Amino acid sequence: MSEPTFATLVSRWYEENARDLPWRKPGVSPWAILVSEVMLQQTPVVRVLPAYEAWLARWPVPAALAAESPAEAIRMWGRLGYPRRALRLRECATAIVERHGGKVPDRLDQLLALPGVGTYTARAVAAFAYGQRHPVVDTNVRRVVCRAVAGEPDAGPATRPADLLATEALLPAEPAAAALASAAFMELGAVICTARSPRCDLCPVESTCAWRASGQAAPAGPTRRPQRYAGTDRQVRGLLLGVLRETTGPVPRQRLDQVWTDGAQRTRALSGLVQDGLVEPVDDDSYRLVGDGPSVPLPDLTH
Repeated sequence: MSEPTFATLVSRWYEENARDLPWRKPGVSPWAILVSEVMLQQTPVVRVLPAYEAWLARWPVPAALAAESPAEAIRMWGRLGYPRRALRLRECATAIVERHGGKVPDRLDQLLALPGVGTYTARAVAAFAYGQRHPVVDTNVRRVVCRAVAGEPDAGPATRPADLLATEALLPAEPAAAALASAAFMELGAVICTARSPRCDLCPVESTCAWRASGQAAPAGPTRRPQRYAGTDRQVRGLLLGVLRETTGPVPRQRLDQVWTDGAQRTRALSGLVQDGLVEPVDDDSYRLVGDGPSVPLPDLTH
């Protein structure tokens, strides 16, 4: 009898040890999986869970979100971070209604054509919502494959075409088994084959891992330098959005001026929110979340 494949071993481990997450439950809708994938981008699971549950309770289908204003999507996004994702998700819902009758498409090309849906998200929805065979490659999967197959301690900061090919080569031929393996690879990288403190003694493929056999240590420093937040324009943008989310309709500029003492940085942050389509001016002295009322021309924020 032949030895179990890499995918078989990891899939067996996943079926016994996977975290109980709501988007993995049987019967969860493709829309719910799409929402989870957008929310999980650059955001820890623990922060996503309450936002995911609240979002789907309010907008359980794409048509429900498409019928709302952009401002409500931004408000509901709360402090999840990178709020442009809320706008992209609403645009995606609108496109799903207009192009696909309100049903998340199951073809990869149609998923890729949706606003804000990139290569990773499209493949993730096709695999996890529709059980298709596609290499679903995020940072965790790249690390697992790089270590187990190539014997390298880290896969680097960006996904390359070679990463997709290497991952696809590990997938079973049968689509449902391949989709399960994709989820398993991701989970293994998230909880066992971590970047700095891998738990190799609990890994289902420790005995065949090329990196483990090489004896190389995990990199001492982070693959990416952590982004500073305190005192940055990102922090100021978040403070401004916090005030605007709590108010329906216009907010006087004077009220916004109270969130940060550096006037030049505050103006720059507000201008960035306007340019990103998250905030719009009502007049020279007040602003609101985009879509909270009739559109108005942009002001000159340089003075």
